[in-house]
Amino acid sequence: MSDIDKLMAVMESAFDPYWREAWTRRQVEDSLSLSSGFMLLADQNGEAPSEAADAAGFVLARKVLDEVELLLIGVSPDMRGLGIGRMLLDRFFEASRKAGAARVFLEMRANNEAERVYLAAGFEPIGRRRDYYRTLDGTPIDAVTFAKSL
Repeated sequence: MSDIDKLMAVMESAFDPYWREAWTRRQVEDSLSLSSGFMLLADQNGEAPSEAADAAGFVLARKVLDEVELLLIGVSPDMRGLGIGRMLLDRFFEASRKAGAARVFLEMRANNEAERVYLAAGFEPIGRRRDYYRTLDGTPIDAVTFAKSL
């Protein structure tokens, strides 16, 4: 199983279709084909999984100059509550620092339950986009932008 296969297995289970947040394999591949794109995978211990092991979570990000944008983070529903998301964020921060980033950003829908994880990790809200997202039934949802200095 390739790393993209592992990422997609988590993607397919981690995101509720109602919110339309999951990416297609093509979107993931296109993102990673750019020199700025990168991903991190995590096993149940928050570490990079062995070749034979499944992933429990992932980060998909891109770096531009001295900034990194966290595009997606996902943890398999059966692995939530074990700290994998926080371990992935810590690895993401470290990888971003090593790549020369001074600041990281993310954007999420305003009612996303993951906000508490981002705030606990040191992200601060810096902006809001009204009616930026649409649910499966067309309901508009605001986007909130967060930043964290490294």
